[in-house]
Amino acid sequence: MSTVTSFITYESQAHEAAQLYVSLIRNSRITGTMPGPNGTFSMVFFELDGRPYTAMNGGESFRFSSGFSLLVEAQDQDEVDRIWDGLVAGGGAEGPCGWLTDKFGLSWQIIPKRFMELAGHPDQAVSGRVFHAMRTMKKLIVAELEAAANS
Repeated sequence: MSTVTSFITYESQAHEAAQLYVSLIRNSRITGTMPGPNGTFSMVFFELDGRPYTAMNGGESFRFSSGFSLLVEAQDQDEVDRIWDGLVAGGGAEGPCGWLTDKFGLSWQIIPKRFMELAGHPDQAVSGRVFHAMRTMKKLIVAELEAAANS
């Protein structure tokens, strides 16, 4: 049976990136490494929320594009804050509408579960207000999304 695994190529920080990600995302761990030159790791195998990923150091020719991102559905505002703050720390950049770029250049979407519920509201006026509020934010704030839904 075939398997599909996301393969992420970094310039030289694959192991550092994997360590950061598994420290922030629940149910995550590094599952293995492949040695590289001078005691470094050339590849790292890890799971984020139980899903497998492989990361490799590929050199300067590899750059990320915002056309690829990892989406995290956070359980609550505390989880949004913890993951968001951890990913933008040390050189990451906040983007609009729950998007950010981590210090390695990888794009992420940190979306609270409550946003998904409110955005799917059967009343289009409610979901429209929620989407409008979301477009004014960088990090998504659950209380502000709920206020928009209830206004």
